[in-house]
Amino acid sequence: MRSASSEVSRSAVAVYASLGAQVASMAALVVFEHVRGRRLIREIAAFGGDPHDPAAREVVGAVTVFALLMLLLAAATLTCAVAYLSWLRRVRPASSGVYALGAWLVPGVNLVAPPIIADRAWREAAHGRGDRSRWLPLLIGWWLSWLALIWLVLVRLPRTRGPADLTGVGLLEVVTAAVAAALCAATVHRITGFRRLRTSAGRAEAERHRLRARVAPELPELACQSRRWGSPGWARKAAASRTPGVGPMSE
Repeated sequence: MRSASSEVSRSAVAVYASLGAQVASMAALVVFEHVRGRRLIREIAAFGGDPHDPAAREVVGAVTVFALLMLLLAAATLTCAVAYLSWLRRVRPASSGVYALGAWLVPGVNLVAPPIIADRAWREAAHGRGDRSRWLPLLIGWWLSWLALIWLVLVRLPRTRGPADLTGVGLLEVVTAAVAAALCAATVHRITGFRRLRTSAGRAEAERHRLRARVAPELPELACQSRRWGSPGWARKAAASRTPGVGPMSE
């Protein structure tokens, strides 16, 4: 049980770290776009985007930095998804990994199923001890902020991105991503905390059973001796069993 609890805690830490990396990489991309991106667009447009043009050598460094930032954001997003599913699998070991994966990947289903799965994980971990009036606003806030981020990136950006923008990602997207990450981390922390408490309670109960199993075999013998020594006529039998120079046999 101790190893299971530590595995859940480690997987939760991995979720926190990947969420932080995702927000940090997005923020770095936004900073690069506002500091260097628009000028980079103008420089590329000046030589027509021809990589063999001598002027292309001057922007190789900036283009490389931009490509690395995009790769970091993609890798952080993928790592975040893997870490969350791994944590969810450890929190709910009886559930199917294919079911959890499908809840995030199947179009339409992934708009509703993930918060339902998280709510089931909370109910199983809390086991009637959690305050649902505090949990539901947290869960709903996380999911609404996540849906808002998806809408901003997939729907709004393609419509508002101008020819002078590299990606179009701005401060609004970064703030929304940070809020969604913070609320997601809060839900993971809440479920993990209840899971640790439940594991600790189970470990304590198992220890009590183990101690009772060690002590229990000695109790019948002690009870028999107490009944024999305290039974009526015990003193008379002990006295009758004495012979000169010889103690009672029961001694």
